[in-house]
Amino acid sequence: MILYACVVRLQDGLPLSASTDFHPNKQVLEGKKCLRRLCVNLSQRPARGTARVCDLSIHFCSAGDISSLTICSSSFQPAAAFSFLEELIWEFSSSYNSTAIALASRPYAFLEFDGIIQRVKHNFNSGASPPIQLDPSATPVAVKLEEIVDANGIANGHIATQVSPVFHRMSPVSSLGILSLTLNIMCSSLSLIRGVHLAENTFQDGYENAGRVLAFLTAFSASLLQCYLYVVFSPARVLKSWALFLVIGGCNLFLYGLRSPWQIGFHVLVAFLAAVQITTRRRLDRHTDCGV
Repeated sequence: MILYACVVRLQDGLPLSASTDFHPNKQVLEGKKCLRRLCVNLSQRPARGTARVCDLSIHFCSAGDISSLTICSSSFQPAAAFSFLEELIWEFSSSYNSTAIALASRPYAFLEFDGIIQRVKHNFNSGASPPIQLDPSATPVAVKLEEIVDANGIANGHIATQVSPVFHRMSPVSSLGILSLTLNIMCSSLSLIRGVHLAENTFQDGYENAGRVLAFLTAFSASLLQCYLYVVFSPARVLKSWALFLVIGGCNLFLYGLRSPWQIGFHVLVAFLAAVQITTRRRLDRHTDCGV
């Protein structure tokens, strides 16, 4: 009989849905561990395959961007098992499109599909659904357990997957934060304009003011980076923001003479306000519940 079944994303092995059967049998639990390890590199394996675990068989079938896997008793006919897997793939593909599958970011995002898995599994276990004739061109490949290498990060029934960088949600932008961004953009624009204008005169008359040109451009870059840190989450953003504040302050002190004390104080105050806003704007907490 069919003991367990699941549907995973073929690209990275992320489990999308699974049957919620409880089997305290040690062989079934060991089979589930091997199945999870097998999911990690399904994209590098043939479309159909079979592995043996104790007295159980693990069958998998891949099509499109998903793969279905099942754990069966060794006496269950492989033809019926692959027919079951093909029907799961057909049912899942008709229920969810490729976009929803690609955007799934947490394990078991389509847990409600378990109802369909249970129905199809019951039909095959009871003999109500006769096996379909399989495509002879896609012969199942036998997979040896020693070929299934443990992947780092497999714990608590979840598969470690390499995902693209996450864009963390930040707390809402305050009115003071908008003011800080506006003033920072204005200060960076002033530094860029003064730096370019001084560079034109410096390169015509010599390079005696090259250091001041570099100070203007450095202040311009630091102000833009402060804007970026306020809008986008970045590791160690608080430390970076205060480091940029010190850079802007140092550049403005170096420009004393080309800028009046009032101008220097204004630029430093704007940089300080930006650093405070970056420090106080927090990342929103993410719920870690996977809905299982």
